Amino acid sequence: MSQKIEQFLEKFIFNSRWLLAPFFLGLVVSIVLLFIKFSQELTHLTAQVFNASESEVIIGVLALVDMTLIGSLLLMIIFSGYEIFVSKIDVGDHSDRPDWMGKVDFSGLKLKVIGAIVAISAIDLLKTFMEIPGEPTEANTDMFLWKVVIHMAFVLSGVFFALMDRIASGTAEH
Repeated sequence: MSQKIEQFLEKFIFNSRWLLAPFFLGLVVSIVLLFIKFSQELTHLTAQVFNASESEVIIGVLALVDMTLIGSLLLMIIFSGYEIFVSKIDVGDHSDRPDWMGKVDFSGLKLKVIGAIVAISAIDLLKTFMEIPGEPTEANTDMFLWKVVIHMAFVLSGVFFALMDRIASGTAEH
């Protein structure tokens, strides 16, 4: 009797992984929402390109790059997270299947996420520095300083994640 209860419990726990599927579907919807904002920004940038300064165009392009990185990150999280935690994605030998699909483990996914966060933070920092006024105020200076500090915290987090992963991969149990 206790073995049947154990088998039922283990099967129930194993099947509970499907509760994550709606989260991944929600991330797919968020890519659609991001695409809508990307389209709006691209339309706005295209309409204003002849009246905008060079720095305004660069900032607009950086915003598009930022959204593209976030969309790519979301797609990587959806594919990898679904395959790691829910089920393998069976697309056969489809010619468009990304090379990394099915090869990114949880540790690799964490590193890719923090790498993308660092890149997104760097783009935001670059946009901030391009918008520096001729005479920065004390409030602006504090904001710039905090953005640099936060970016460096992301960079250091990424380095420490990579270092921990390297140390863990060198151990026999890993």
